[in-house]
Amino acid sequence: MEDADLSQLAGKVNQLIQRIEQLKAENRLLLANERAWREERAHLIEKNELARQKVEAMISRLKALEQDT
Repeated sequence: MEDADLSQLAGKVNQLIQRIEQLKAENRLLLANERAWREERAHLIEKNELARQKVEAMISRLKALEQDT
């Protein structure tokens, strides 16, 4: 293999290494975003459940008031 071929090959290997590092950084960012979205989703589900319970309690109280009258 000639020096030019080796030099070209080394350049391509360096490009691949840079691309791998870029993809690793992108992957870390995506995983962090996914974690944040999952936490937000869990929080919203919890808030939704609390709201549902409050609405059910209000309905029960209204039914009780309706029966008292």
